Amino acid sequence: MEVSNIVSRKEVAELAGVSEATVSRVLNATGPIKEDTRKRVLDVANQLGYVPSALARNFARSKSGHLGVVMPYIPKAHLFSAYFFSEMLSGIGNKARDSGLDLLLLFRKPGERMDYSSLFRQQRVDSCIILGAKDDHDEVEALRKLQEEGRPFCVMNHHFEGQSFCEVDADHVEGSRAAVNHLIEQGYRRIAFLNGPDTYSNSTERLKGYLIALQEADIEYDHELVLEGNYSRRSGFEASTTILDKLDDIDAVFAANDRMALGVMQGLRERGLAVEQFPAFVGYDDSDAAEMAVPPLSSVRVPFYEMGELAASKLIPGSQDLIPALELAGSDSIRELLSTALIVRASSIRQ
Repeated sequence: MEVSNIVSRKEVAELAGVSEATVSRVLNATGPIKEDTRKRVLDVANQLGYVPSALARNFARSKSGHLGVVMPYIPKAHLFSAYFFSEMLSGIGNKARDSGLDLLLLFRKPGERMDYSSLFRQQRVDSCIILGAKDDHDEVEALRKLQEEGRPFCVMNHHFEGQSFCEVDADHVEGSRAAVNHLIEQGYRRIAFLNGPDTYSNSTERLKGYLIALQEADIEYDHELVLEGNYSRRSGFEASTTILDKLDDIDAVFAANDRMALGVMQGLRERGLAVEQFPAFVGYDDSDAAEMAVPPLSSVRVPFYEMGELAASKLIPGSQDLIPALELAGSDSIRELLSTALIVRASSIRQ
């Protein structure tokens, strides 16, 4: 005989030793619930095979059931082929799925001023993760408005200095410092740095780590060794011309991501330089392509998947990681930094 949802909820309540109202709050992720109570109710619900329909759950919460993820606009780039985007989305999606939420991907348009508040007003999303943010006045104002409205959101892989936003990021200063320090320990002194645009906080943080490592080794900073790309393989390929022209004065290259590092290596090969004549290389992200490069590319590993999981967990109702936006207003940003790790391969080892 088919059992109705009402009966099943009653059975869950009786077996878990709680009221039906408590079961409803747990399953609908509404209201404050002690973690041990929430776990007990969910365990019993799973044991009995009771899962409320998504439609009923969302109706009960008067919510969309969507976790929004705002993707950046990058000209002529295939976002889902980018290692760090695919990893972050996998982490976000895994946590959202486990919490009964669906992902709604939102893509910026060129030159568009993002009205995040409208996404909530139209009930398209219940909460939002911001990827690919830049240091931009309009962006800051749009996020401040969200905060004033008490909307739950999290900025991922970017830091807004002086703002009180919820942020999840990696320690790029230390990651960059470790990469350059490794090259110095290998005996390299003239280290070129191919960075991304300074509108991204990651770029300024990687530059800071580069400068710290030079200072610690008492190596004078040379601004002519700092080049700028846009995190694409093509920008690395284009930078290879400058690096090849300066090769007598460069013995190592640190790139702010693997794509640019691989682009430089490709450019040097196509311009006739043998692999044995390459400068040392260290990239950043430790993408799948790094291990397959010739020579295998040393790189700074960033826990993008874990960052995605953590960012999502901060937006799930009932989660102990949830940080209401209004609690952050006027305070320092609640910024969580995950550790990076340098993965050493043949590209940076002095023969």
